[in-house]
This record gives sequence, structure tokens and C-alpha cells, in this order.
Amino acid sequence: MGKIISITNQKGGVGKTATTVSLAACLAEYNMNVLIVDVDPQGNSTTSLGIDKDEQEASSYELFTGKSEVSECIVQTRFAGIDIIPSTLDLAGAEVEVVEFDDRNFILDKALAAIKDQYDFILIDCPPSLNTLTCNALTASDSVIIPLQCEFLALEGLKQLLDTIEIIKDRTNEKLQVDGVLFTMYDNRTNLSAQVVENVYNNLNQKIFRTVIPRAVRLAEAPSYGMPITFYDKRSSAAQSYRDFAVEVLRQNGKKLVKRKKLLRKK
Repeated sequence: MGKIISITNQKGGVGKTATTVSLAACLAEYNMNVLIVDVDPQGNSTTSLGIDKDEQEASSYELFTGKSEVSECIVQTRFAGIDIIPSTLDLAGAEVEVVEFDDRNFILDKALAAIKDQYDFILIDCPPSLNTLTCNALTASDSVIIPLQCEFLALEGLKQLLDTIEIIKDRTNEKLQVDGVLFTMYDNRTNLSAQVVENVYNNLNQKIFRTVIPRAVRLAEAPSYGMPITFYDKRSSAAQSYRDFAVEVLRQNGKKLVKRKKLLRKK
């Protein structure tokens, strides 16, 4: 049975989608079968994998509103080992449509339970807010990975997010755990990045991944080409950092490190 991990941070621009897509690609390199669930109405994970949002007959919106079954929403990407439940802008209205549902915080939990054993990992790309969509993601998840940008303001919302996770544990998902904080957008040319890292290590009572993701232009460019960084520039420092991060995740979950031979699906 697969593990469901929410990639979340209520602050935007912290590398949440880049982490979701890059981690999925690196896990797939190690022969894992991965499903990305895009529950951000912006649909950045969807675009980052070269999926045209306008061509999708079923997406996370249809899943949340009960218009499609989960199996109907899964799209196979051209990258071996990676499927996705895409997102469209319609998802922005789902929160209003499900407000009267008695089980509105358990929609995703019930849907993913039906397919959980088909994947090694299910990664949920959450919106940059603490709303019904995020609550659904956290309720459905076994654990959380928190990308944290190495800038001062990124620290401000972290405590609120951790408080929300505790509320979810108390009310809807007692098994939820924090796998760790992942430092992103680290700039070794500035003292600020180092200070943020030191501050978190000294004051945050949470697990912190050893890998640090650097700030990289190539990483920012990759989504516009519909590719994870490991395909767009496989030898870049960002690609290697995400591979190191994936190894941490695999070892944390007791998985074997076996490389996949073919990384693209046949057309």
C-alpha cells in the first residue's frame, strides 16, 4: 500500500510545486510508481508535467464535487512511473460547492483509499492557503513535507501551519505526521539563507531534511517546458539536490534504491 504525502505551506512561492514534481520524478527514477494529486486551482503541477488543463475531461474539481470517480480523473504522463490527477481553475469553486456536504473534509480521503495500493507514493500538491482543499489533503495524508524558502518572511506562517496540522490530528486524522521541513531556494551568496537555516534548526522542534535545495534559474525555467528539472537539465545542481532528497525520502520509508531503466513512456 502506498504512502500519501501532502506537500504544503500556506505561503506561496516557497517551491511547493517544484518540490512535488521534482520529488515525483526522482522517486520514479528509483522505480517507484507515483501519483501526483493537484489540488491547487492554479494547476501548476499539471502544467509542469506538460498536461494541457483545457483538454481534461475530469480533474480534481470533478473528483471533489462527485461528478467523476477517482479512476476517471487519473491522467498518465509521458514520464514513466508518474500519473497525475490534474487541476483546473474550476477547482477554485469547489470549496463553495461542497460546503454543505457532511463529509466535506473526507472527500479526498475516501477517493484515494480506493487507489492507494496502486502506487508507492501519492504526493498531494496543496494550495497556498489553509482552506477546505488543504484540510482534505491533510486528512487524506499519512504525512506532510513542508518546503521552506530560505527567507525571513517564510518563517512567519510556519507556526500557523504546524498548529493547523495539530488541529487536523485532533479532529480528522490522528495518524498524520510531519516527515520534515525541506529548505528551498537556498542562496549561498547571502548571509540571510544561512541565518534562516540556523534559526529553524535552533527553534523548530521538527525533523529537518539534510538536503538543501538551491535557488536555480533552470529550476524556474523547467515548468514552461512541461518537464521536471531532472529531464530539463538532469545534471544541474537542483536536479542532483532533488535526487538526494528523494533518497532521503526512500530511506525514511524503507524503500530499496533500484534505478528505473527507461524514464519515458513509449508513445
